[in-house]
Amino acid sequence: MNQPEVLESDIRALQQWLRDAWQQLGDPSLTTFTRRELRNQMKQCSADLRACLQMAAEQRSEPDRQPASTHSRPGLRILSW
Repeated sequence: MNQPEVLESDIRALQQWLRDAWQQLGDPSLTTFTRRELRNQMKQCSADLRACLQMAAEQRSEPDRQPASTHSRPGLRILSW
């Protein structure tokens, strides 16, 4: 897998985790402490997801860079004697 595929996989995993967390948050048997901890984890996951989405957007907007030619013409030099 290359970098964009890994990033897309991470994004999908984070999105799925958040979906599952929202469903779990609706469970009436959760204690107040458990709900608070779950919300804290959801905040962290959301921040991670935003960072991954930002990296993906930067990769998409970044043009394909051509490697610099090793035989490029040197700059003009003036030699005096």
